[in-house]
Amino acid sequence: MIDRYGIGALLVTLCLSFSGCFGEGDSKNAEDKTAGKPPVAVEVTKVSTTDITEGIEVVGSLSPKFSADVKSEYAGIVTDVYVTEWLRVKKGNPLARIDAREMEIILQKAKAAVEMAKANLLQAEVAGNRAEREYERLLKLKAEGLVTQQNLDDIRTEKEASAARITAAKAQLNAAEGDLQHTQTRLSKAMIYSPIDGVVSFRGVNVGDLVGEMGSPKIMFRIIDTRILDLTVAVPSKEMSRAHVGQPLLFSTDAIPEKTFTGKVLYINPVVNESDRSVKVTAEVENSHEQLKGGLFVKGRIITGKRGGILEVPRVALLAWDVAAKKADLFVVNGEVAKRRTVQTGVLMEDFVEITSGLTPSEQVVIRGGFNLRDGDRVTAILSNGG
Repeated sequence: MIDRYGIGALLVTLCLSFSGCFGEGDSKNAEDKTAGKPPVAVEVTKVSTTDITEGIEVVGSLSPKFSADVKSEYAGIVTDVYVTEWLRVKKGNPLARIDAREMEIILQKAKAAVEMAKANLLQAEVAGNRAEREYERLLKLKAEGLVTQQNLDDIRTEKEASAARITAAKAQLNAAEGDLQHTQTRLSKAMIYSPIDGVVSFRGVNVGDLVGEMGSPKIMFRIIDTRILDLTVAVPSKEMSRAHVGQPLLFSTDAIPEKTFTGKVLYINPVVNESDRSVKVTAEVENSHEQLKGGLFVKGRIITGKRGGILEVPRVALLAWDVAAKKADLFVVNGEVAKRRTVQTGVLMEDFVEITSGLTPSEQVVIRGGFNLRDGDRVTAILSNGG
């Protein structure tokens, strides 16, 4: 008869035996399942090296570097307008004329006043010369005792008075010439001239309009020169240390598709915009053919430098890309096995991404079919035409 202690030992032995059998079976089934999974067909490409141009992506708008709002300093009625909108003008070309008939009459009076002042000066100088000669004659006679001291003193006083009259006549002539010059200047302002070379982009007057009244904001013409443009863009404050005067700025606009233009960074605002924490940067753009127009919206890139020997992979190869942390996963094929690997990423270059660590040149990465893969799966790799 088996006692209760013997029965317990027998049960334990049986349980351990069955447990061992089941464990070996499960392990064998898992291995058979993995070994029996068919290879996954994937497309791969080789990790390649390239040279990249680094830059700061920006958007902005164009504006004429030189422009002028033409107003009148002379108050009056417009009698003639010589130009219209979109007409090209040169510096000094007449734009309009203002009625100045009253000022022309004042000009004639000013000219007459100058002539009168010249005549008065001539008379004073003749009288002064006569007094000087008389004084010299009496001075000699006084030495011979032929005239009295009283006669000599009288002619000396006359000579001094003549000199004073000459000084006064010169002052009157200077004043008259000043009045004439002032009148001529005022009259010249009745003719409105273009201050710069350019195109008339706005005409705000017609014949019969009153212009030049005190405090009036009325603009008669706006002249713009589009041969040189300013491109103003906003650079995020975190990128402003990379922007420097003299760097090229490549840009394009939807108004002229499939064409790239170039500017040069000319000015970087020393103050950060408090509303969006950006820095205003202005680039100068040569526009001699005048293809570009003021007011166009553009997208561009400030070129900050170049680097060579950069590892790159197609963007489609990345899995779970954390752009902020600059980290992503991808599958690397070694022989017939795909291994999942974490890599460090750099800049995005259109359809390619820079890999800063985690890969070596000529390694093969999966670019299609990776959604079915698991780490360690067997694969049938097809090399991409681009690889």
